[in-house]
Amino acid sequence: MSPDLGFILAGALVGLCVGLTGVGGGSLMTPLLTMMGVPLHTAIGTDLLYAAITKSSGSVVHFQKKNIEWSVVRWLALGSIPASLLTAWALHAFFGNANNYKGVMTVSLGLMLMVTALSLVFKNQLQKFHDANPVKSRFRAWVSANNTQSTVLMGIALGVLVTLSSVGAGAFGVVVLLSLYPALSTIKIIGTDVTHAVFLTLVAGLAHAKMGNVDYHLLSMLLIGSIPAIIAGTHLSSRMPEPVIRPLLGLTLMALSIKFVFY
Repeated sequence: MSPDLGFILAGALVGLCVGLTGVGGGSLMTPLLTMMGVPLHTAIGTDLLYAAITKSSGSVVHFQKKNIEWSVVRWLALGSIPASLLTAWALHAFFGNANNYKGVMTVSLGLMLMVTALSLVFKNQLQKFHDANPVKSRFRAWVSANNTQSTVLMGIALGVLVTLSSVGAGAFGVVVLLSLYPALSTIKIIGTDVTHAVFLTLVAGLAHAKMGNVDYHLLSMLLIGSIPAIIAGTHLSSRMPEPVIRPLLGLTLMALSIKFVFY
């Protein structure tokens, strides 16, 4: 099998998962590329631009359906965009080249895969917690009193972690918004998260591109495979048992996270 065909099939596999479950883009793509021999820094940089392109179509749909809470997107971006740029600058300034910061990226990727896996496995419990809207808890009281600051701080965390690992803009972003905005409907949580993820992954991807961490030929092969697969997966999603798919994806990511952190 030629390398290009392998990358097209990898794009198709990830695209199918994204279409079926709505998540799995960055969390599957980066580990898959590394297992195919792509250097970690190139996998992360290329995956970030891949995510920005593939998520943008979803963002347009949410915009048309008015599912985006723009004020939340702005506050998240106020934290995440500068944090992403500073993280990329720090990698270049303090580590010099990709071989020197590979360890940081490897551990970051493993940790973010673990967080993403947990968010998938316990999605139903998180959703129930969100729907219950426990406004009397101390956490809720503090968040309500410091809502803007909390959103900016979580944006900063997302900016750093997504830039280091390419993982977390989707599933982890949803967990953040579920915690910070229990009054928002689920569809608005998703629309807001996807839209913020487009901006964050685009900025982080361009920052990695400037560092030489993006393979544009690889990116084109991934898109050739993934775009039709995302469409097919979206049409199939109504026929597939989501309660089965998401936990399986979560357990797969958990196994990958252990590999990256400990081996």
